[in-house]
Amino acid sequence: MSQVVVASNRGPVSFSLSDDGALEMRRGGGGLVSGLAGVASGQDVLWVCASLGEADRTAARRAPDGRIDLAGHDTGGAAVRMLDIPAATFHRAYNAVANSTLWFVHHLLYDTPRSPHFDARARRDWQSYEAYNAAFADALARDAAPGAKAAIQDYHLSLAPRMLRDRRPDLRIVHFSHTPWAPPEYFRLLPDDIGAQVLQGILGADHAGFLTERWASAFLDCCEVVLGARVDRAARTVTCAGHTTRVGVHGLGVDGAALRERAAQQDVAERARALREQVGDRQLIVRVDRTELSKNIVRGLAAYREMLTNHPEWRGRVVHLAFAYPSRYDLPEYREYTAAVQRMAKQITEEFGTATWEPLILQVNDDYPRSLAAYGLADVLLVNPIRDGMNLVAKEGPILSERGCALVLSREAGAAAELSEDALVVNPFDVSQTAEALHQGLLMPRDQRAERCARLVSAATALPPQRWFADQLAALD
Repeated sequence: MSQVVVASNRGPVSFSLSDDGALEMRRGGGGLVSGLAGVASGQDVLWVCASLGEADRTAARRAPDGRIDLAGHDTGGAAVRMLDIPAATFHRAYNAVANSTLWFVHHLLYDTPRSPHFDARARRDWQSYEAYNAAFADALARDAAPGAKAAIQDYHLSLAPRMLRDRRPDLRIVHFSHTPWAPPEYFRLLPDDIGAQVLQGILGADHAGFLTERWASAFLDCCEVVLGARVDRAARTVTCAGHTTRVGVHGLGVDGAALRERAAQQDVAERARALREQVGDRQLIVRVDRTELSKNIVRGLAAYREMLTNHPEWRGRVVHLAFAYPSRYDLPEYREYTAAVQRMAKQITEEFGTATWEPLILQVNDDYPRSLAAYGLADVLLVNPIRDGMNLVAKEGPILSERGCALVLSREAGAAAELSEDALVVNPFDVSQTAEALHQGLLMPRDQRAERCARLVSAATALPPQRWFADQLAALD
């Protein structure tokens, strides 16, 4: 039994099956995994995660009681229990509720004349979400030592704190939200009973953590408006059904030393050489994102196109390297968005490309070393999400920048609360403003860019994952 148990949908590793049926392991992706991987390798910490696909389920079944680390796999020193949740239950909980409903609510993504549409099918999906959360609560209740601390992560597990409280009232529980939190008027798009369950689920924790003051305040507002809970904003507490939950803000930064060490490896150097050969001595605008609706890639490409239109002096002198890794391809909205990204990229290439200049390089395969190499070479880093809990790309890029990059940053990214003074801040819906910010970033004198970048690095590394996680656990004392 463990003194600290951690729960998240995605774990530190995932698996695929080779043609001969052998399991092949790879590093887990996403900002949450990046944040937790360095801290979950400590003694007496158990990380509980879900099997994301058939290969993961195979690995979990072959491991003793789902303990991936005890089956000989390299989990980076972390003790990992991978839950074999039935595929249909996982699909409905993950795709239909977590990613198609809760994600859309918190990121304000709905096209409200057409969606959401909560009917009998949505209720069936919600039952799967309840079952998925219960599977985690059961595992945590079994694995946690008496009086242990449980750190439950993100919107996939909104119900788990209350469920775990009911099973193990002796535990000290923190829930942390890596997404934004919707304001009450948008949160109430959810059916009344489901919205109440989400809030009551998180309020089962002793401490509810958020990435910024803005998201924490929105949560307090929802508790007051939707539940009629007693909210003390000065103390940042919510009292509901006789239980008080403290609300805290824990910004998540980057372990700069670990990131630089990874970027110094040979595979990154090889990709940096290849990129430099491809780009030549031209300036480089870089973005690194999943093809996620909230990341705003299409408007970012449109801004680059408008910059080339309004400032023809940059033609032939700049290249935009856009990493747009496929994401949530099971959902039709995401397949269409990926196609829209590709259409816009093709339009830019056909309109401006010449025999000697490729204005845009669109990278769609997930290549982590190449992303790190691109950070190092970037003159301008574009991070323009519609809405983002934090956005670690805005922090990782400046850390690896070789000459100092200018950061064009959306004011709707959580990272803007920490980085706005030294970034070129934009309204993510204003394509023309973003185009001018790219132009300003390219024109910024090298010494000024380097000075601003140094301050960005200082802010980005001020709250590394170890401190972020330790602060959550300390809040339970």
